[in-house]
Amino acid sequence: MKHVVVVGGGVAGLETASILVSMGYQVTLVEKEDVPGGHVKRWHALFPDVRPAAEVLAAILEKSEKGIRMQYNTEITSIQHRSNRYALVASNGWQVEADAVVLATGFELFDARKKEEYGYGIYDNVITSADLEDMFIAGKGIHTLQDKAPQRVGFVHCVGSRDEKAGNLYCSKVCCITAVKQAIEVKQQLPQTEIFCFYMDLRMFGRHYEELYKEAQEKYAIQFIRGRLSEASEDKEHRVVLKVEDTLLNKPLKIAVDLLVLMSGMVASKQTQAFRDELGMTKDEDNFLKPVDGILHSNLSGVEGVFFSGTCSGPKNVADSLADARSAALAVDKYLK
Repeated sequence: MKHVVVVGGGVAGLETASILVSMGYQVTLVEKEDVPGGHVKRWHALFPDVRPAAEVLAAILEKSEKGIRMQYNTEITSIQHRSNRYALVASNGWQVEADAVVLATGFELFDARKKEEYGYGIYDNVITSADLEDMFIAGKGIHTLQDKAPQRVGFVHCVGSRDEKAGNLYCSKVCCITAVKQAIEVKQQLPQTEIFCFYMDLRMFGRHYEELYKEAQEKYAIQFIRGRLSEASEDKEHRVVLKVEDTLLNKPLKIAVDLLVLMSGMVASKQTQAFRDELGMTKDEDNFLKPVDGILHSNLSGVEGVFFSGTCSGPKNVADSLADARSAALAVDKYLK
C-alpha cells in the first residue's frame, strides 16, 4: 500500500488526508501542535453566514478520525528525496518515509508590531483580529484592557497586506470580509457602540459578501471610512486617538476609539519557506509557494512526488482551502497510479 505523508493539520491537511484514506492509501498526518485545526480552531464564527467555526471543524475532524495516522507535537524540519521515496525528519527525532508528500503548512498572520504607527504591543487597547476572535470564544464580552465595554471601536483593514512598506503588495483576500463580520458581532453584543471601519477599498469578492457589507451599514449602522490610518496615539484615558485621511471627502479626521482592531493579513509560514529552500521549489512574488501552473495544475510543486494543499500556495478562505485540499488528493492519486 502506498504511503502519503501530509505535513500540517489545519483544515486543508485534514481534508486531503481523509480523502486519500478513502481512496485506499496509507496516510500519516503530521501536526506541530498538540491538536489539529490550524487557524480555524481559534476562530469563533466564519463568514459570510457567521456559522460557528467549531461546528465546521468538528465535521472535518469526524472524517479524519477514520484511518489516518495522526502524529502530534511533531514539527518536520527536513524532507529529502531518496530512491523515489521521501524521508522526513522532525525536530524531536521522529522519522518517516513516504511515496508522496503533501505540504499543507498554511500561513502565519502578519506581525502587527511591525506597523509601529498603529501601536500594537505599545498601547493597551490596540488588538488584532485574532485577539478579537479570542474574546468571542472566551464568551466574557468585548472589553478593553481596563475591563470596560468600549463605546467606540475602530477596525483598520489591510494591516500587512497591499503595503509596499511592509513588503507585501498582495491582497490577503479575507481581511475586508472578516472586518465586516467582526464589526457585526461586536454590534450585536454592544448595540450602543459606535463602530468605524477604515479601508483602502473594499474587496467583497465572495458570494454573499456584498450582502453582508450592505447589512452592516443598513441594519447595524457601521460606518465605513475610506482612508488609511496615518498615526495612532494614546490619551490619558487609554483611548486610542487616530489620525486618518478621508480620501472620499479629501479631509483629515481625528477620532478617539476605546478599542482598535487591526486586520492582520496572511504571510507565508516559516516552515513553508524552509521546505521551499530545501526542496528547490519556486516561490511566487508574494513568498508563497508557486505551483507549476496556477490554473491547470495548482497543486503541483514542480518537484516529483511533492504537492500543495491550502494556503501554503497563497491566501484562501476556508471554503477555498477545502476545495484546494480535495484537488490535491486527486493530484496525489493520479501521480501514485
